Amino acid sequence: MAETRLAAGPTISPAFVKELQGAISASQVLAEPEDRYLYGYDGTFHQSRPDVVVKAMSTKDVSAVMRLAYKHGVPVTPRGAGTGLSGGSVPLAGGVVLATQPMNHIVELRKEDSLVVIEPGVVTGQLHRYVEARGLYYPPDPQSADFCTMGGNIAENSSGPHGLKYGTTRDYLLGLEVVLPDGDVIRVGGRTIKNVTGFDLTRLFCSSEGMLGVVTQATIKLIPKPEAKVVLMAVFNDWGAGGQAVADIIAEGILPSSLEIMDDICIKAAENYGHFGLPVGAGALLVIEVDGFQESMERQAAMIADVCRKAGAIDVQAAHDPARQTDLWRARKVLNPATSRLAPIRVAEDVTVPRSKVPELVVRLKDVGREIGLPVVVYGHAGDGNLHPGILTDHRDPDKWERARRGIELFFKNAVALGGTLSGEHGVGYMKSPFLPLEYSDRAIQLMRDIKNTVDPKGVLNPAKMFPDARNPMQAAHGGGAAEATAATAAANAATSTPKAGE
Repeated sequence: MAETRLAAGPTISPAFVKELQGAISASQVLAEPEDRYLYGYDGTFHQSRPDVVVKAMSTKDVSAVMRLAYKHGVPVTPRGAGTGLSGGSVPLAGGVVLATQPMNHIVELRKEDSLVVIEPGVVTGQLHRYVEARGLYYPPDPQSADFCTMGGNIAENSSGPHGLKYGTTRDYLLGLEVVLPDGDVIRVGGRTIKNVTGFDLTRLFCSSEGMLGVVTQATIKLIPKPEAKVVLMAVFNDWGAGGQAVADIIAEGILPSSLEIMDDICIKAAENYGHFGLPVGAGALLVIEVDGFQESMERQAAMIADVCRKAGAIDVQAAHDPARQTDLWRARKVLNPATSRLAPIRVAEDVTVPRSKVPELVVRLKDVGREIGLPVVVYGHAGDGNLHPGILTDHRDPDKWERARRGIELFFKNAVALGGTLSGEHGVGYMKSPFLPLEYSDRAIQLMRDIKNTVDPKGVLNPAKMFPDARNPMQAAHGGGAAEATAATAAANAATSTPKAGE
């Protein structure tokens, strides 16, 4: 893991740390080297140590930290569980990491209103289990649901396999409590299904990647828990046929709750990782879930099986047994660690295209691998057009790393050319910031900057992220040291309007 640091030396003074300790409990302020290291990275391959870590226990704590940071111009990087895949919670500018994991209470459940009020540190999987035990359902389910937190899900507008039928995090947000960069606390949205009073600030903060405010409470819409589900496994010899089956299922007017795809490399990696009974000789595999009322399950499953066979499936199996269903989903959910075993590093992305373009996208992604001479693994939420291509490479080898960098750029260019987007659920962070102009015009990017500068004129909240002149760590993976970082410091700091901090 390479270390990247834009700040030249510490960005805070001992006096600032004392002020922090006076504003909240001193036990919540961590400055030991091991603490700074542990809070300096996310799910990417880079890390940057903060100068201090603050573990927030309440909205009052978050407000106090932001008020002091804003006063002194100290960078603050909000952080949930650190599972992000775009570098969004990596503290590139040093300063303070504001950890919201301790704020992990389910505050209120209103079954009659189908809503739940939570703090940002609630683990997504915990929320799933809590509401399902009460006959309710919260569909968004990122691959990291067992350990990612809702605050991060809101910041990145996370989704997961059930986004096909049920939508993303933003579709379930009724209201938010947010601490602004200057420490002020506001509430946006509310507790009602319909609300068109003023601008939709709730959605503005959702997917803002911690750059506009820190969410300290969220009111979440729930739906009834589906009565039953069936999980199908469709096996294909040809990767292209698997992609075509995805488009054919949707074109047939069938809406599964999930429609996932794995390529041949992923199938073998998952089977070696967990022995789930997958067909290791297959070229592609679809995992398809249908849910709803029991009476409709068999009909939907039969229709999907028929479409898959017409597209070229050599085998279709329907799993009704909960244990087998769990195995198939576990095989899908372990693909991140399973494929990461195959090389010193796996650079993962999440490009998205219109669903009709999935067959063409899967072919193009594999073509990129042949062009750069490196293995490309592909899996993801094919039903909503969101695929996760990854390049297996070695960051210690300059030639392989440069080829991987070129491959990522080609992923993005192909997705945009097909009418798609750079990111379906991982966000921009700093990993994708150099590529933002592929999708947005200069005027659109400037509008985003204007919003950021209006809400955070000092640029203290999560600096050096999203915008194109933020530093691209892909280009500095080998050195990752102070000499390289210094060359980018002035531009990155100017881009985010972050003044040097101190007394």
